[in-house]
Amino acid sequence: MAMQGFNERWKDFPDYILGITKEIWEDRGIGTLHHYYTPDLIVRSPASVVSGNKNVIAATMATLAEFPDRTLLGEDVIWSGTPEEGMLSSHRIVSTATHAADGLYGKASGKKLTYRIIADCHAINDQINDEWLIRDQGAIVKQLGWEGKAFAANQIESEGGADNCIKPFTPAIDIPGPYMGSGNDNEWGEKYADILHRIMHAEMSAIPSEYDRACQLEYPGGFTGHSWGDADQFWMSLRSAFPNATFNVHHQIGRDDPMLSPRSAIRWSIHGRHEGWGAFGAPTQAYVYVMGISHAEFGPDGLRREYVLFDETAIWKQILLHTG
Repeated sequence: MAMQGFNERWKDFPDYILGITKEIWEDRGIGTLHHYYTPDLIVRSPASVVSGNKNVIAATMATLAEFPDRTLLGEDVIWSGTPEEGMLSSHRIVSTATHAADGLYGKASGKKLTYRIIADCHAINDQINDEWLIRDQGAIVKQLGWEGKAFAANQIESEGGADNCIKPFTPAIDIPGPYMGSGNDNEWGEKYADILHRIMHAEMSAIPSEYDRACQLEYPGGFTGHSWGDADQFWMSLRSAFPNATFNVHHQIGRDDPMLSPRSAIRWSIHGRHEGWGAFGAPTQAYVYVMGISHAEFGPDGLRREYVLFDETAIWKQILLHTG
């Protein structure tokens, strides 16, 4: 069944998202971005807001120059919407790459990296026109031998200091795009959103009651954990760093597809002061925006797999810009 407005070679929306990603990056079809991305595309990542197809193409080429053998393995595409009104895909990727040339991450180290990305893309008429992208920058820099805080400090310096450096994403610098949707009302999206709200309101008992005891957890910084203790430690240390900050769910999808676990994709944020001990050291009172996306898969005993991404280097950058 072809999708209205899309090239007939795509059998469905996940096929389109997986297909164009491979074509752009691995088949070197970077020029196809002139077609697949609208000229005024907006890409928000924790590190910055980029507008315009030309800037996205430039960034893509810079990444491939530094990591020429980069692969993008699509683990899942969780989506909502219709071809007629537009569709939103939350695309979870495992990327492998060799740091083969000098670039943004310093002198070529020859190191082989593995890290995750989640990209939320809005597509209509065979084109993407709005995007939210989180790369596990913490995992990348750790594998290259950096701590997240030190990388952020170096980045501020190399970008010309606190006044001139590229500013991390906050709602204040957001550019509104064409997509105004908030997902769907499927029960699994509701379920995961409810779990996150409970955890963010300090109801840590939600973890043993809603997570499978043998759950697998994939957290920022390339951390793989298992069971309730690791989930508790992760969410507790994040929330305790920003204890009074506002938690918001911006986009929520639930899906039940053949041969797959029921699953959910949620884009969320924590916005407020760094006023507690936790994942980001001594409290600094810095005003911080955490952009997060997470995926969850459910089984007979609750949440079986959880994949959470935010960019810890962008959080450190905000803290360092505050503390000088």
